[in-house]
Amino acid sequence: MVLDVGWDKATSREVRDWVLWLGQASKPRNSSRTTSIVTAGTVNPMTRKRYLGDQYEPRTVRHGNAVLRSFYEFWIELGGGPLVNPVVLDRRGRRPNAHHNPLEPFRAEGRIRYNPKVPKRTPREIPDERWNELFAELRSNRDRAILSVAISNGARAAELLGVRGVDLDWGEQLVRVFRKGSDAEQWLPASPEAFVWIRLYLAELGALEPNEPLWWTLRRRDHGEGLRRQPMNYEALRAVFRRVNALLGTNYSMHDLRHTAAIRMSRDEALSMRDVQTILGHTHLSTTADVYLVEDEAKVIRRVQQHLVEHERRAQQPAPVPAVGYDDADLSVLFGGQPQ
Repeated sequence: MVLDVGWDKATSREVRDWVLWLGQASKPRNSSRTTSIVTAGTVNPMTRKRYLGDQYEPRTVRHGNAVLRSFYEFWIELGGGPLVNPVVLDRRGRRPNAHHNPLEPFRAEGRIRYNPKVPKRTPREIPDERWNELFAELRSNRDRAILSVAISNGARAAELLGVRGVDLDWGEQLVRVFRKGSDAEQWLPASPEAFVWIRLYLAELGALEPNEPLWWTLRRRDHGEGLRRQPMNYEALRAVFRRVNALLGTNYSMHDLRHTAAIRMSRDEALSMRDVQTILGHTHLSTTADVYLVEDEAKVIRRVQQHLVEHERRAQQPAPVPAVGYDDADLSVLFGGQPQ
């Protein structure tokens, strides 16, 4: 029930009110903020990344609307819901795929009417010096291994955490992952350094069955079968970044390694955007190009600053003096400009 309206009686008016409420509501929390209360919603001065705030992000609202629309479509097909989906599309009189590029696949069109606009943010890579600082603060070969793999090929956290012993090809230096969403199998390259750290980590871990998870917790826990290591999960991986971020004053996450790997590959002239798309596992090439085919803001600023300095230097240079035998007035008539 929303505003005392049953789910099967909801209209687009209730959906509008729901979206407006999400735009000003605060997210529920299991516990109150402690150290993060100061940084919530602010921008980290070192990484220039924004900390998560207490409000719902526009992407979260849009995702919720998409799920809600699918929910109503399901019940409408079964005949148990309303006759019309209250989460309506805002086509603005256009025919779907009216200007479709024949070289691109068809994509579902129709923006949900009350979706909030999402500001376009340029993905930021971790600079080499920051990456070296982050890597130096890692305390275990396990952490060094998993982060080395991530920055080699840009695999997602969930994909890497699902890697088993049998998913390593030591000869070709490949790691097999199962892609998020499609669950498609794909072998990804990893750097020689990453495999060195994996080897050191496995030497400390001991015997590992081929079908067992590759990544395990460092501490042993008793869950009724004695003290045993547990398969590493996403929360344990987040704890690695929480500790490093606290030491460095940063707010990096596992996804920043994916951005860094993608930007590094996209700037390599030996790799095409199709190569980058394949490694990242994007369905559409446009997704890869739109996100990662961008200029580095810091490098652009440096080039413009150099341009301004050069322009100022040229303005201060004295005008060239005509060679002996040439009249200054004649030269100004021939080439234009004022006589010197």
